[in-house]
Amino acid sequence: MSNLKNMKNNEQLDKIFSIVVPCFNEASVLQQFYSEVNSITNKIALKTEFVFVDDGSSDKTMEIIKILAENDDRIHYVSFSRNFGKEAALLAGLEHSTGDYVVVMDADLQDPPSMLIEMLNAVLNEDYDCAATRRVTREGEPAIRSFLARMFYKLINKISDTEVVDGVRDFRVMSRRMVDAILSLKEKNRFSKGIFSWVGFRTKWFEYKNIERVAGETKWSFRKLLLYSIDGIIAFSSVPLSIASFVGFLLFVISVVLIFYIIFRTIVWGDPVAGWPSTVCIILFIGGIQLFAIGILGQYISKIYIEIKNRPLYIIKEKHLSETGLKRLKD
Repeated sequence: MSNLKNMKNNEQLDKIFSIVVPCFNEASVLQQFYSEVNSITNKIALKTEFVFVDDGSSDKTMEIIKILAENDDRIHYVSFSRNFGKEAALLAGLEHSTGDYVVVMDADLQDPPSMLIEMLNAVLNEDYDCAATRRVTREGEPAIRSFLARMFYKLINKISDTEVVDGVRDFRVMSRRMVDAILSLKEKNRFSKGIFSWVGFRTKWFEYKNIERVAGETKWSFRKLLLYSIDGIIAFSSVPLSIASFVGFLLFVISVVLIFYIIFRTIVWGDPVAGWPSTVCIILFIGGIQLFAIGILGQYISKIYIEIKNRPLYIIKEKHLSETGLKRLKD
């Protein structure tokens, strides 16, 4: 802690530490989040800014952010015209941050603020560009959800060249050069856990046990998590396309072998080809495989379609930024 209080040298005193907080219906916990994080930032000899991103909340999240901003000029915010999703909110926060060092964390306090000092120290004094976190337990989660999450990480790491660490969180401290590298990727279909890994840079990992939300309910339903995992696989692997091609080729070879077998059996034993139920089953099986392959292809085409439309990832309804932040956006 003393390393951060006094810093390595006086030049660090002019550095800015940005805290990016995506928010969606977090009114019940926002004040507590600010209080706990603020108590940590008071121990850090860096200029601090908060960048809250309201992702189209339907509760009083935006009202609370504005009240906090009135009482603390370090607080800046961006409010979306509707809910665009966490990936869009995270991107907007990074784009509007001005810090030499940037942390991304959730407002529900599942990302423990007490770890901030140690994480920031790794980036400031240990020659790391990133201090990232991962959960080592999933206590409190439904068993089926935990099982599927583990299977997802195993699958994506086998079929992708980009490693996504099991239990990885968006909660991380990054240097400005790493943030700029992330922002240089202009893709619309964003899977940040993969992007953080893909850009590289030296990373120090911090582990912690799962912490349940302080208040409110999770915004991630099973359906949303499933779609998010599919997006992640498509964004960082073309193996599903290869699987569809391989299955098609395998079925073609099997069908040729069976055709020769049927011809041979009919010529040698005079066995008629009978059994319409088995024929129907085979047709349904082949048809299902074809639709499965077309579905995989369709997922990739849909992502291309989204990229080609080139729509913005989010639309801002209102924002309140520092003069530094406004200047940076103009530049």
